[in-house]
Order: sequence, then C-alpha cells, then structure tokens
Amino acid sequence: MRSKAPLVLMEQMVMLLVFALAAALCLQAFAKSDSISKRGEERDRAVILCQSAAEVIRSCGGEPARALSSAAEQLGCHYDQGLLWADYDESWNSGSDGVYRLTAQGIPNDTPGLYSAQVAVDREGETLFEITVAWQGEGIAYAQ
Repeated sequence: MRSKAPLVLMEQMVMLLVFALAAALCLQAFAKSDSISKRGEERDRAVILCQSAAEVIRSCGGEPARALSSAAEQLGCHYDQGLLWADYDESWNSGSDGVYRLTAQGIPNDTPGLYSAQVAVDREGETLFEITVAWQGEGIAYAQ
C-alpha cells in the first residue's frame, strides 16, 4: 500500500498557490483603488480652480482680452497675448516649477456683445478639467 503523504503535500501546495494568487489580486485592487482616489482628488481640485477662475473672469466682464488681463491681476496669474496661465506644484501651491497648469483664453464668438473663454487645468499635457465661461458685454441695448 502506498503512502498518502505526497497527495496531501500536493494538495497543500495547490491551496498555497491559490491563496497567493488571491492575495496578489487583492493587492492589485487596493493599489488601483488608491490611484483612482488620487485621480479623483486631482480632478476635484482642478474643478474648484477652474470654477474660481471662470467666476473671476466673468465678473471682470468686457472684451475677453480685458477680462483675462484683469482676472490675471486678481488671481495672481500671468497674462500674455490673450492667454492667462498659472503653474501649481504637487500640493497645489502657486510656483514656477508646476505640475499643474491653469489656462484661460478667449473663444471667438459671432454673437455681438456675448463673450466667452475656455478655462482648463492640465497635468503634464493631459486635461483634468475644462469649462467654458460666457458673459455679456457692457452697455448692450436690446430691442423690445
């Protein structure tokens, strides 16, 4: 009669292999959920930054160039040749060596007295969030 020890040992090895595979899958799931959480946090911060910039641009009013340059002064951003921009580091602090970049620029519009701008936050060339803001020009008369 043969010994059953090799079968028991083989069964233990298979159970260990299955456990190791399950542990690896769980570890991957936790790592993926962490990266998804960080990505969501980035997007939340980008949304808040875009919304704040859009509200300041809209409140400045007037022609897009004027609105963007005035908004740049209020937000502490740079403005040159129709483009507002600011760089932010990993902790979302304004800085010169930024990972994130806020940009805003006017969008051409065919409707007289209606102006708009595109506001976006990018991370290394990938857009995290963008929003279009529109406002009316000053002194527009409407037919009644």
